[in-house]
Amino acid sequence: MPRMLDVSDAVRAEIGDEEADRLVAGENAPGSYDCTSCRTPGDSEQERTSTVLFVGDETAVLAFAHASCLPSQVVQVTEEQLQGAVRSIGGVAGATAAGTPQQVAPEQAVLGVTSGLVLIEGELHPALVVEPTSAIVRPGSAGTGDDFLPLLIEQGFMPVTELSSVPPVLHGWSVLLAMGQLHAVLQPSASGGQPVAWWQAHQPLQVTDGWRAAANKHQQVLMFAAPVGSIGRQPREDLLRESLDKSAAQGKLVGAALPLAGT
Repeated sequence: MPRMLDVSDAVRAEIGDEEADRLVAGENAPGSYDCTSCRTPGDSEQERTSTVLFVGDETAVLAFAHASCLPSQVVQVTEEQLQGAVRSIGGVAGATAAGTPQQVAPEQAVLGVTSGLVLIEGELHPALVVEPTSAIVRPGSAGTGDDFLPLLIEQGFMPVTELSSVPPVLHGWSVLLAMGQLHAVLQPSASGGQPVAWWQAHQPLQVTDGWRAAANKHQQVLMFAAPVGSIGRQPREDLLRESLDKSAAQGKLVGAALPLAGT
């Protein structure tokens, strides 16, 4: 029986027309699967399903996702990321700190990224909180100030004075959640092509089941950013919220709602 499979042009180009046609015809595609994004069961005979191809340095892995969770796409990852993502199952409890991933940007700042659920208007929203480990100077500037928030405001992020409402959606940016893990925050390409990584995890980051469920429910992730020394490493979501409220009251917080996997 033919499957309700979406095979994007990019995926087709990687796997070839013959293999893509076999997938659509149902020869090589599974009927049931675990969605690579939300980890819940799917059925390619009953619902639209996306083919997601993870391409490493030497290996490629074809995965399946609900079309409502991820579009069909090719995701470039390192071989280490690919092997780690394949091995990893499930999530961890509490707020998840990312360690010290390296931002892919001219200033080469090291960003700390923490995931957690934030209660706004009586509803839990998935959030990412970004804080550099040192001040970020505007590229090309000889100054010693911290331009982290002004640079983000220029990109469309809005100042947050209190967490009383969801910040506006920032179109063109997105959060890539795949294989049940957080891979990257993407921003528009200066050349107008495919989005590029504003931040990318050294290894895919695990998120809690609750965070992943909220992300798939809202189809977006709230991203908040604060200057160095504002938030700190908070092991619990209540402490993370306290730090966010404090930074907002001090005028040291910007935010936006980023579409989920909007690549």
